Amino acid sequence: MATDTVPVAAQPAGAKNEDTPRGFAFGITAYLLWGVLPFYLKAVAHLPALEVLAHRAIWSVPIAGLVLIILGRTGDVKTAIRTPRMLGMACVTAAFITANWGIYVWAVSNGHAIDAALGYFINPLFSILMAALVLKEKLLPMQKAAIGLAVVGVAILTWGSGGLPWVSLALTFTWGFYALFRKTLPIGPNQGFFLEVLLISIPMLPYLIWLEATGQGHFLNGVGYDAALLAFAGIATAVPLMIYANATKLLKLSTIGIMQYIAPTMIFLTAVFIF
Repeated sequence: MATDTVPVAAQPAGAKNEDTPRGFAFGITAYLLWGVLPFYLKAVAHLPALEVLAHRAIWSVPIAGLVLIILGRTGDVKTAIRTPRMLGMACVTAAFITANWGIYVWAVSNGHAIDAALGYFINPLFSILMAALVLKEKLLPMQKAAIGLAVVGVAILTWGSGGLPWVSLALTFTWGFYALFRKTLPIGPNQGFFLEVLLISIPMLPYLIWLEATGQGHFLNGVGYDAALLAFAGIATAVPLMIYANATKLLKLSTIGIMQYIAPTMIFLTAVFIF
């Protein structure tokens, strides 16, 4: 794709602010895959959330790296690492996606799948708001009305539960800001994802080594079933997120916001009728 054939130095500071057919295909595919992710997270619910999070990052590195080798784009990552601004932005996106992953894994594993779905229902409207305020995308009257209804909805939930829906709001803000910064990260989508998981792996790898060395880990010390599930974390994480990263470069942020309703609808139905 276009963003994978342009050297980092020539990459514009932001992606083109227009929608493309390929962008729609990437976006829909990513959200459908995320819609079925709760089944995997439910399968690893008996494992510590932080350990699952660490394996998601670690196993994503070789998958993303293989994609870059096939595309011949490994040099872009080296250039990005030597560029302070780009490396700093990647650290920001890595921090947001790490927080989002951790909250989501914990929520699904601890019976808060509906709260997670609510967060991702609110998030599209937050993304649309960010698109208008930061990227200066023009909102339609219906989009403005939807944002207003979301604010009213959160207020009603807060009043009904006696407190703020923290899980929902945390997922909304972490993913919303990740989407915003990810769209403006001046590097190809696949290169950017590899850089993110590489940065996340820096603290996660020593943590996993410590877990296994002390007998608390489940990859080497657990049953084979657990090891297979943890290894699969890389595929479950890298494939949809790399597809999504490509979509962010080929769609307007407001369009991405609307498409985000696919996954939470699937998550909500799964939580109500299956979990």
